[in-house]
Amino acid sequence: MTRVKRGTIANKTRRNKLKMVKGYRFGRSTKERQANEAIRHAGNHAFNDRRKKKGVFRQLSTLRLNAALRMHGLTYSKFIGDLNKANIEVNRKMLAEIAVASPESFKRILESVK
Repeated sequence: MTRVKRGTIANKTRRNKLKMVKGYRFGRSTKERQANEAIRHAGNHAFNDRRKKKGVFRQLSTLRLNAALRMHGLTYSKFIGDLNKANIEVNRKMLAEIAVASPESFKRILESVK
């Protein structure tokens, strides 16, 4: 079998990996093996945090909605129960946005629920 020299390809992959870890601290930015490990860990964290972000934003909208409701003397859980009884289908994210952006519209929603 003929000999295959892979110098340029190996250099290209090494260069690309080191470009990905530019700005990392210590050996992770200069050593190929440590850079590989750093890239793998960064990929795992990025994957997991894309999932976590959805929960975090849902939590934030719940918190905002609860704060707006407390100003009107209601709690979040009672308000959601009343919404379901009144058959008003507005999602929680939109309710939180309305509560922050236009309080007078939010007040009208509250009155229709009560």
